[in-house]
Amino acid sequence: MSATTSETGTRDWTDKATRERLEKDVQAVKSDIAALTEQITDALNTFANSAGKQARRGYKQARQQMDSAMDDASERGSAMMDAAQDAATSLEETLEDAITQRPLATVGLALGIGFLIGIAWRR
Repeated sequence: MSATTSETGTRDWTDKATRERLEKDVQAVKSDIAALTEQITDALNTFANSAGKQARRGYKQARQQMDSAMDDASERGSAMMDAAQDAATSLEETLEDAITQRPLATVGLALGIGFLIGIAWRR
């Protein structure tokens, strides 16, 4: 019986040592998992910040390009409007000169155009 008692004591001591070693190993694994979780969280936060910065940069560039295109279109529209106003002013001045230089011819031309419009209107 003393052999079994000493075997049981050795087995308990071995089991206790094994259990302690396993607990230390489990603690080490938990610690490693916690460290990996922290590293993954940091990496994801860095990635999210970088993606956010790139998105903001892209938005700013698109906004600047849109503003530039709108400015160009506005300038072109303004230039075309100025050209149309200049042409209208020039035409007005030309008509005024023709009317003041040849008033009878202008009245005759107006009567002729009115007559043609009247005939076209009847049909």
